[in-house]
Amino acid sequence: MATGRLYFDYNATAPLLAEAQAAMVDAMALPGNPSSVHAEGRKSRAVITGAREAVARLCGVPAAQTVFCSGATEAANHVLTPDFRMGRSPVRVSRLFVSAVEHPAILEGGRFAPDQITVLPVDDDGRLDLAALSDALAAHDQASGQAMLGLQLANNETGVIQPVREAAGIVKAHHGLVVVDAVQGAGRLPLSLEALGADFMILSGHKIGGPKGIGALVSAGEILMPAPLLRGGGQEKGHRGGTENLVCIAGFGAAAEAAREALADVDRVAELRDRLESGIKELAHDVILHGSTVERLANTCFFSLPDLKAETAQIAFDMEDVAVSAGAACSSGKIGTSHVLLAMGADADLGAIRVSLGRDHTREDIDRFLLAFNAINTRRMARKGAPVAA
Repeated sequence: MATGRLYFDYNATAPLLAEAQAAMVDAMALPGNPSSVHAEGRKSRAVITGAREAVARLCGVPAAQTVFCSGATEAANHVLTPDFRMGRSPVRVSRLFVSAVEHPAILEGGRFAPDQITVLPVDDDGRLDLAALSDALAAHDQASGQAMLGLQLANNETGVIQPVREAAGIVKAHHGLVVVDAVQGAGRLPLSLEALGADFMILSGHKIGGPKGIGALVSAGEILMPAPLLRGGGQEKGHRGGTENLVCIAGFGAAAEAAREALADVDRVAELRDRLESGIKELAHDVILHGSTVERLANTCFFSLPDLKAETAQIAFDMEDVAVSAGAACSSGKIGTSHVLLAMGADADLGAIRVSLGRDHTREDIDRFLLAFNAINTRRMARKGAPVAA
């Protein structure tokens, strides 16, 4: 059996792909500024153009509708704003609706004031309450401005897939805008702005095997756009000022190509996740699997063990050479309650462990994880003075 550490935290950051690293190394050798018109500048611009086309293909849109930025958080702060332009005409968005289980980058509301944000409830599985959305939109004063919905395609902790298309239909019936956080869905679900009925989509490079510090805001068209968050030299058609991060953009483009190919491995990854969950249920009859009764990302398992805090379990797994998360990585280093579990009505005091797989994992890796789980669970049961599952 193979030795060494096991990495099961792909939802936090996927390991850098070899093809992304190679693209970045090649880009490092290019001296030209992408905005320069000489040959060196044009070579750098060609790299950005190719990467933009790759990211656009991942989302099913023309390349011109992709704006590079420093990551998904910047993209969220860019698009979550009351100030839009339809060509040269201002468009006012007066209220932002978000689900209670959104990533903090969405939940914080970007450039909306706190009193302009409405948090909508979810059901026990963590899926947006569509009736609550419909009621909230019906009560919205359209004379004050348009409404906007910010909704994740899949939850970063549970992996639960949201009813984005259905929610978008409700929002469109009230003449609103839809922003989809597709950070966790990229490479794990087919992406199509048109099929989802959304106006904007947010992506992150490091979630799909690209480098950290790069992301994109993808739009359904080029006419209706948010007011720039960063103003400067007119880069990205004036939507995002500042010299482009050529090296990271190159890596993002390569990772986007790989993400489209990764969709072919989704069923195999789901089989590995199911093997893992079957194993932990056999070893710990009282384990709680969150969101397991509804459609989830194929790579994600989110579970709690009674009488064992998630932070304690995470440290125990680390000592067994297994890297997992105690909730979302954006909360690393903080001892706090999962807002996702709270919104689902689950017991949030203990927290939960997130295991997230990649396409390179094997059955042997799952079996090694279960050995570590068994050791941790055996110690848990011994402290309780309870028998261990056979």
